[in-house]
Formats: sequence, structure tokens, C-alpha cells
Amino acid sequence: TTITSFFNIVRAHNTGAAFSFLADAGGWQRWLFTGIGVVATVFIVWQLRAHPGQKLFCFALSSILGGAVGNVVDRLMHGYVVDFLDFHWAGYHFPAFNIADAGITVGAACLILDELLRVRNAR
Repeated sequence: TTITSFFNIVRAHNTGAAFSFLADAGGWQRWLFTGIGVVATVFIVWQLRAHPGQKLFCFALSSILGGAVGNVVDRLMHGYVVDFLDFHWAGYHFPAFNIADAGITVGAACLILDELLRVRNAR
């Protein structure tokens, strides 16, 4: 469905990871990416408990956690992640993604910002 000249809502089934990495691997990747998501969840919860006073750090990890859990749920329920946000501009088409992916991306950017601020403040 076309929403604007640069944005569509679509339904894409991604059996791989980011940018459909390993999408045609034969099925084993479903369990690999599910396992990675579960391990990431345990690690993130541990980090959140260890650093409760670091607000930006915890926001970043919580965003990543929400995205990871959302994608794991999709993989367990469907065997793939449902992507639906489709952006394009001037002939360039960005791969479709979902809200969980956006959370992971925002969280990663905030982690970088948190580390840059931590390094600057340590001087």
C-alpha cells in the first residue's frame, strides 16, 4: 500500500537477519537467530540490573531488548520476521523492516552516544 511518494506498507517475510542475511540458508538460521536473541536478552537483562542508574545506557539496552524479543517472538510464531515498513527515494530502495528493527537501531545509536558522552566526561 502506497502511503507517500517515499513510503509504503508491505508484508515481507524475512527468514534471515538484517538485510535478509542468510535468508536462503535452508531453515537452520531460524534457530540460530532465535538463540542469538535469547542470549542477547539474558545479557541485556543482566546489564540492566548491573547499571540501573545509567539512564541513557538503560534506555539504549531496553530499546534493543524490545526489538530482540519482538523478532524472537516473530521467529517462534511464524518461522520468519514480518517486515512491513518500506522506504524508497530517488530510485534507492531501503530493505523493508519492522518496529523491532527500528528499536534495535535506535538502541544501538544511543549506545554509541552513551559511550561518546562517557569518554568525553572522563577527560
